[in-house]
Amino acid sequence: MFTLFVVIALAGLAITGYAPKDRATWCLEVAPVIIALVLLAWTRKRFPLTPLAYALITIHSIILMIGGHYTYAEVPFGFWMERALHFTRNHYDRIGHFAQGFVPALIAREVLLRNTPLKPGAMLSFLVVCVCLAISAFYEFIEWWTALIAGSGATAFLGTQGDVWDTQWDMFMAMTGAIICVLTLSRIHDRALARLQGLTLAMAS
Repeated sequence: MFTLFVVIALAGLAITGYAPKDRATWCLEVAPVIIALVLLAWTRKRFPLTPLAYALITIHSIILMIGGHYTYAEVPFGFWMERALHFTRNHYDRIGHFAQGFVPALIAREVLLRNTPLKPGAMLSFLVVCVCLAISAFYEFIEWWTALIAGSGATAFLGTQGDVWDTQWDMFMAMTGAIICVLTLSRIHDRALARLQGLTLAMAS
């Protein structure tokens, strides 16, 4: 699954990097994908993730790369949602921030279960959601710092579309994504972790 992630990520970077709407925005939006490529390649042998985690990271990367190519406020799928559901704006960025909570929630859960004494349950789920909220808050800091440095040039990256509550909505969507992840995928994730542990033990013996 890691190899598939690499292939899709590299292909996506090449495709979306060709004539994006705003080159600087594309660079900022796909930076997490590039960071993920480096980190996952570095930790692949020492700390391989479950196929489920790699699959979700791949989906999140596609969301980010599409947003980077068009800018979040102008992604065609967002305009389709706006027309079909009678929204007042392009909500593709809401999908991105939902994924910003949903995907890191599974990764945080995996890291905590494999590196701490924590067990599946309410406390683990609570801490996972807290981690995702912290990540979301830090991303909002990055947007703030970018706006301070670039001024009006950061408008496409911020993608607020005139919504004064955009920052709060972004964090709410990330929290919602994290909660839905732990509610829907925890048991599936536990089985994936058990299979990974069994495979690791078999390879070590």
